[in-house]
Amino acid sequence: MIVDADALRMISEMENWSAMLSPGSILTPHPGEMAALTGLSKDEIQKDRSGVASRFAKTWNVVVILKGAFTVVAAPDGRCAIEPFATPALARAGTGDVLAGTVGGYLAQGVESWQAAVLGAYAHGRAGELAASEAGAPDSVLAGDVARCLAKSIAELRGNL
Repeated sequence: MIVDADALRMISEMENWSAMLSPGSILTPHPGEMAALTGLSKDEIQKDRSGVASRFAKTWNVVVILKGAFTVVAAPDGRCAIEPFATPALARAGTGDVLAGTVGGYLAQGVESWQAAVLGAYAHGRAGELAASEAGAPDSVLAGDVARCLAKSIAELRGNL
């Protein structure tokens, strides 16, 4: 299960919400949503993104994809990856949906949650860079542009380009 966007804010209001999630669940918060889930301030989260993501992945027993510049992917077993992308092209409405769909696509192919999260976040970040390059500027990118660039990003990831 992937929990994103308003669903994150909804579950944050439920008592003992993390116990209701199935094993292998993935949460995809941006810092504001992570603040709602944890009770921490956005500043506290931003000061220690990998530490916060790792701590709560373990506490909640889920994979956490903490979105933002250099997206952090943390697993409950302590694995943590920092994606090498920091493009404002991904700070657009709908790009989080593209991320969730990308990760979901890997899950649907039988890829385990941690790997699906790392691969999906990487492919998504690279697609954002490609979309910005094609558009000529990151502020011209729409979520559909990122989705359109996923095929090229995934081909690069597979070494087919």
